[in-house]
Amino acid sequence: MLPGAVPSPNIWRHTDTYETENRAADPDGRLWQAMRDALTEGGRGGFAGRTVLDLGCGTGFHLPRLADEVGPGGSVVGVEPHPSLVSLARRRVRGLPRVDVREGVAQEVPLPDASVDVVHVRWAYFFGRGCEPGLVELDRVLRPGGTALVVDNDGARSTWGSWFRRGYPHLDPPEETERFWTTRGWTRVGVDMGWRFASRADLEAVVRIELRPEVADAVLAGHDGLEVDYAVNLWVKHQPR
Repeated sequence: MLPGAVPSPNIWRHTDTYETENRAADPDGRLWQAMRDALTEGGRGGFAGRTVLDLGCGTGFHLPRLADEVGPGGSVVGVEPHPSLVSLARRRVRGLPRVDVREGVAQEVPLPDASVDVVHVRWAYFFGRGCEPGLVELDRVLRPGGTALVVDNDGARSTWGSWFRRGYPHLDPPEETERFWTTRGWTRVGVDMGWRFASRADLEAVVRIELRPEVADAVLAGHDGLEVDYAVNLWVKHQPR
């Protein structure tokens, strides 16, 4: 593990189950559409033809989709601190042109200044206080007019938000987290993303890698079905042109 890496409680220890979680997330594409909308506001260029950094890319789950979004005129770089996940990500994108995976941490992104147009980050190290070094790096690698997109849990609403608060009571309350981001120039876009699983066993397995056993037992006992109301915050920051 690289110095400065923040160990993940889920994907690092339960890689296969985290793949199941990724497949269940955003089943109707609402989060992807919110990101596209954020990239095109104010006459900005969207994904097409741009250079995208996927920071904390894990096994590279989102890299092929990002490659499709940028198209033949764009490129994608994934950065991940865990060597085993880097290997899996490289295997996943083998044969995809203009997709590169590098080992690195959020506090020292292995890219030059002003080298990317879009930074995409999902649940990777960014939960408010403590992620300031990574935010400095986002500003450094973004080109003028570029956009950073950080996806984070919304603890203020949704079924998952209530589970998240129970599972992580030590984290700042939602209002403090929002203050952290907005005072640094970020805008919040609330997205009702949702989870939709293929089986009850998949849902339960994912909940158990995300929450402590006693919390997982309690929330699962009170929840039926294969879907979970799951709201996220999409934090957006545009670099000046």
